Amino acid sequence: MTRLAASLVALLGTSGTLHFARPQTFDGIVPRSLPGTARTWTHLSGAAELVCAAALAMPRTRRLGGVLTAALFVAVFPANVTMAVGALRSPRASNRRRAIAVVRLPLQVPLVVAALRAGRS
Repeated sequence: MTRLAASLVALLGTSGTLHFARPQTFDGIVPRSLPGTARTWTHLSGAAELVCAAALAMPRTRRLGGVLTAALFVAVFPANVTMAVGALRSPRASNRRRAIAVVRLPLQVPLVVAALRAGRS
């Protein structure tokens, strides 16, 4: 496994696990426009991250895993926008929290590119 694929496996595995271990952390950034409960979407996105991590970890499924991971990074972008808007609007949010939430948005692009590259490795 390449270093890039291993890094994405670690990132996705950790994040996917946290969706189940600390779901309340993610519930607040689920866009309200989605049907159902935030917790359902938190669990679904956590499961998707774990599936992507597993697919990237296995040589036979790495190409598919790269495509699925890129699609996942695009799909969760609205949650990142929701988090940034919430941080910017919250009078209680620290400047650090606001900065992290906003800086995360353009970082989705290199994550998508990295996923596609890892899938080709």
